[in-house]
Amino acid sequence: MIYKSLLKPIIFQKDAEEAHDLALKISSATNTSPLLQELASILYGGGKNVEKQFWGLNFRNPIGLAAGFDKNGTTPKAMEALGFGFVEIGSITAQSSHGNPKPRAFRLPEDKSLINRMGLNNEGADKIVERLKHHNLSIPLGINIAKTNDSSIHGNAAISDYVYSYEKARTVADYVTINISCPNTGEGKTFEDPDILKSLLDEINPSGNSVPTLVKFSVDTEIKALRKLVEICESFNIDGYVATNTSSQREYLNTKSSILSSIGNGGLSGSAISVKSDEVVSNLYAMLKGSKPIIGVGGVDSIESAQRKGDAGADLLQIYTGLVYEGPGLIRKLKNGVNFR
Repeated sequence: MIYKSLLKPIIFQKDAEEAHDLALKISSATNTSPLLQELASILYGGGKNVEKQFWGLNFRNPIGLAAGFDKNGTTPKAMEALGFGFVEIGSITAQSSHGNPKPRAFRLPEDKSLINRMGLNNEGADKIVERLKHHNLSIPLGINIAKTNDSSIHGNAAISDYVYSYEKARTVADYVTINISCPNTGEGKTFEDPDILKSLLDEINPSGNSVPTLVKFSVDTEIKALRKLVEICESFNIDGYVATNTSSQREYLNTKSSILSSIGNGGLSGSAISVKSDEVVSNLYAMLKGSKPIIGVGGVDSIESAQRKGDAGADLLQIYTGLVYEGPGLIRKLKNGVNFR
């Protein structure tokens, strides 16, 4: 109520990235202040906690923060105070990056969605992992890794880049997500190629590591391609999956085409991809026959959308764009209103 009536009108007067930076600044301050954490917990915490256990980890509740909000690991304690059952930070990359030129984040209010082409801006694996060494969380921490946004890094060097981030992340993370589906860099989706994915997993060797390792798929992945990628992942005994990342497509939007043209390329997230994301989750669940946990993400902004994704086969849920439009009260609403399997 406070968010929608007081804060949202003010925040939405700002550019989308400026608003994000403000939210991140407040969250980062909360992360280091027990007093602010207590206040956040009073205002937005609470609600029904339905505990889940996967990969030997205890999830206080199935609602998590999706990668993308906190790229540098400055807010995990603040997110715990808001009532999340787990937090995924990143994407982090081996080398630091300023990302793509601005403007690079845009709201589509008529569709309750966002378009971003941030370009994997982050401080780099070394600095972020050092920051997280003493995070003192009582909920699981996931770290999402991607290839550094540098087109000169390709071939074996690109694989080595991923491996470096993985080796760093697994020293502090409760699970690691390999992001093979970022649409916002020149070669971000390269690793959706089956042969290249196989080469990457061969070097990472997830089955030889104790940290649970997940793979994140694009919402645009066709079922035939998804089946092939899953076959490869299963041959390496991947522990679970995140479905889905953002979309490069612009289907069924209410936003005027002239506005979309002026924005240009980028990953579409939010309500606009909810149904399509549910289809990927459903297909993934059918392929796996329920044998591996699935984290469902993409367009979760209400009890109804969360329930659909859970019914499609998601064991855990993540939100980000939904927070932009609904505020942190969405966390408690989902915890109280969704019937989890």
